[in-house]
Amino acid sequence: MAQWAVIIPADRWATERLFHHDTVAVPGGAGPVDPDDEVLLVAGNEVVALAQAIKAEGDELVLTYVRRAFDHPAPAAELSLDDDMRIAPVDPDRFRRLAATLAGVTPKTTWLVSVALPIEATTPADAVRQFWSHALELGPAELPTYVWPSGDELAMQAFVLGEESNQDPEEDEDED
Repeated sequence: MAQWAVIIPADRWATERLFHHDTVAVPGGAGPVDPDDEVLLVAGNEVVALAQAIKAEGDELVLTYVRRAFDHPAPAAELSLDDDMRIAPVDPDRFRRLAATLAGVTPKTTWLVSVALPIEATTPADAVRQFWSHALELGPAELPTYVWPSGDELAMQAFVLGEESNQDPEEDEDED
């Protein structure tokens, strides 16, 4: 079993941060990586996940996540990758050291997630239909999602495009 570092394209990385997937496909990356090889997934000069290659058709490299560190990635400076080298072998000691930095991922917690839209409608069913239409139309780029740890509503935070976002219009006015 070999160890590799793989740079994920920016558009794929943006999708990975927005939606939960069990696997990630890297186009044109199947080359030297064999099924069961271990992979450090790199995005923006940071190691964001530990993965394992799985058998796939065509020239796509398909990786299944073993450990994710999307919100607290590790620096990838010692990998010396560049945009021309999207896949590179990593010596076992360096690989283990970088993979260990991802080990400190926080255990799972129960979170409450909410989307609230003021909708004028004639019936509750009509309001629900309009809600889903707005949700599809706005999507994660414009529709704020609110999240807080269960039992701690005062810790509520708004997120847009997977990033914390200030939704207080009065604070925006103060900055102008």
